[in-house]
Amino acid sequence: MDQVKIGSFLKQLRKEKELTQESLAEQLRVSSRTISRWETGSNLPDIGLLIEIAEFYQISIPEIINGERKSEIMNPETKETAVKMAEYSKNETKGKRRQIIGLLLSAFGIFIIISALAVFPSESSWGSIYSIFGSIILLVGIFLASRRLLPKLRHRFACVALCALLLFGVFTLADYVAVKYSHQVPRFCYMICYSSQQPDDLLYKTLFFTAVQHNPGTENERVELLP
Repeated sequence: MDQVKIGSFLKQLRKEKELTQESLAEQLRVSSRTISRWETGSNLPDIGLLIEIAEFYQISIPEIINGERKSEIMNPETKETAVKMAEYSKNETKGKRRQIIGLLLSAFGIFIIISALAVFPSESSWGSIYSIFGSIILLVGIFLASRRLLPKLRHRFACVALCALLLFGVFTLADYVAVKYSHQVPRFCYMICYSSQQPDDLLYKTLFFTAVQHNPGTENERVELLP
């Protein structure tokens, strides 16, 4: 494909209609700089614009690609094929853009989770709040990024649900390890209450275990798992 020849042909077509680059740019809803790049051969119109240009000049797409006239009007079959190619190209572009956004959101979600767990102490509820917020962003990113690999909607929802369960398991395991080996209160508990047996002790209840904080706020404070 000779881009310079195509550019010269596009310039010739424009001059035959006695149009300036600016007026043609308005017709095609692009910038005059874009028209200039086409005509110098440094760039080419995408498939969607090729259809508009062919209809505007009443020539066929093969004529544009070949850089010379061969017929009077665009073949209907060629036009239909070009339209389908344009739609396919547009869908591919949207898919790639969606995948990039999904990957960026996933990375941002992971960054928020790691930052929340590293910055806020285990006693602060902000650590769990920001971790959940980051998890939501991560799951949205996974949903968008998995579209190309999992075209069916139910498969993407299943993937997101599986990732959500995995995150829940990771948070639960991290809490268990933190209580058992580091003697920290769990971050992801659904209830904090005083012990009925020891009024000064605080109970931290999670879905799978309960931790007790003895003598909270004192030098003798310690956290352990309830049997």
